[in-house]
Amino acid sequence: MNLFKKRPAAPLPEISLYNTEHSKLEPFIPLSRKAVTIYSCGPTVYDFAHIGNLRAYVFSDILKRTLLIHDYEVKHTINLTDFGHLSDDADSGEDKMMKGLKREGLPVTLAAMRQLSDIYIDAFYEDMDSLRVMTPTTWSRASDYIEAQIRLIETLDEKGYTYETSDGVYFDIQKYPAYGRLGNIDLEQIKSGARVEVNTEKHHPADFAVWKKGLLGWDSRWGKGFPGWHIECSAMAMATLGKEIDIHTGGIDHIHTHHNAEIAQSECATGKQFVHYWMHSAFITIDSTKISKSLGNTITLRHLVDRGFTGDDYRYWLLTAHYRQTVNFSWDALTAAKQALYRLKRFVYEDYKQSASKPDEAYVAKFKKILANDLDTPGAIALMWEVTKDDTLDNKTKCATLHYFDSVLEVGLSDNLEDGKKTLGILGEDEVPEDIQALVDKREAARVARNWTEADLLREALNLKGYTVEDGPQGPKISKV
Repeated sequence: MNLFKKRPAAPLPEISLYNTEHSKLEPFIPLSRKAVTIYSCGPTVYDFAHIGNLRAYVFSDILKRTLLIHDYEVKHTINLTDFGHLSDDADSGEDKMMKGLKREGLPVTLAAMRQLSDIYIDAFYEDMDSLRVMTPTTWSRASDYIEAQIRLIETLDEKGYTYETSDGVYFDIQKYPAYGRLGNIDLEQIKSGARVEVNTEKHHPADFAVWKKGLLGWDSRWGKGFPGWHIECSAMAMATLGKEIDIHTGGIDHIHTHHNAEIAQSECATGKQFVHYWMHSAFITIDSTKISKSLGNTITLRHLVDRGFTGDDYRYWLLTAHYRQTVNFSWDALTAAKQALYRLKRFVYEDYKQSASKPDEAYVAKFKKILANDLDTPGAIALMWEVTKDDTLDNKTKCATLHYFDSVLEVGLSDNLEDGKKTLGILGEDEVPEDIQALVDKREAARVARNWTEADLLREALNLKGYTVEDGPQGPKISKV
């Protein structure tokens, strides 16, 4: 059900995106030719983000970069939830910020919440840097937009969409007939959950809080308390991007409650269609179970680094699956991705010292077309490998083409020789210890003499000392493991 008129017809766009609201692929037609507006639901910053959380930001980054190479400007907001409420629609139980305060031994105060969130906002920024996610136009920190949230609640109250109870102010979903249109939610089957807790004062089990009363928080016409989790996203999206936005991204766990609540409160407040394209990334699972802090099966980017992986490795692994495909994480799968990316980086590294070239236009056009089809990153990764094997291209053109691809995929195909060495662990001649170089020279002599048995034994000796050697047309390359 769409309560709003369709926009005027526009020329056929270059990009098609899967719109969750209509459950189909649709041509992308922006509201304005000046800039595409994107709002992405961000983390609740009470702990480190896990790898399932991080998928959503790599996905939105690919979306943004795809729009950029198709000559759109992009205005992007990611929110940071830095005061108390639960962190996703599947969670239940203790308030997550309160849980974080207890874990860190901090008092239950607004100042302590700010202190806690500062720590994990910095950690989240580090994760974004490691994953090469572009900085958004705006990081919107929820506690910096309290006045905007209160004004939005007041507007809803004045228009008759809310009612007050002993513990807060609730949105009355029965006054918005289109509630639940995202994901075709059946209101008759809605049961109480994390944010639709059992409350006999509620008019409908799915009514959600826009304000929660409490001794801690901010002053309002309803007393001291906190804005509800859903209201913060609506208020910050409108404050930073306007009353109507092009694209809203998040995880599929946001669809049922959070994003339907956003739609209802935003459209009732403004009378405008809040979002024109809803896009959602699927879960990362472990042993076919969703990753969740409440289930205790989380893995963070720091865990990956401790095992010798990088943000590039994880990003590459993510991009080998479509963002709408549920994928099961395993260390073996990540290792395979690391090895594949290593080979790709080594291929590019071979030709860093050659003079610059331009990317192949036919491959560039094919790459853009692949990503224009709902961000088909598996197809884009496959095209990278196709380029490496194309005998009709010289290596300089191959590398220039791969570097162009990497401006979107961002898996670390550095165009800087020193960065390439650092990433791959490749050592220059002056960095190789004398005893190691002696073994390398001896092995090279064995290869020239076609004494393969001795060459293999010397390779094994190098491995035992923590070095690998890879043979190439320009001689052996030595890396520190």
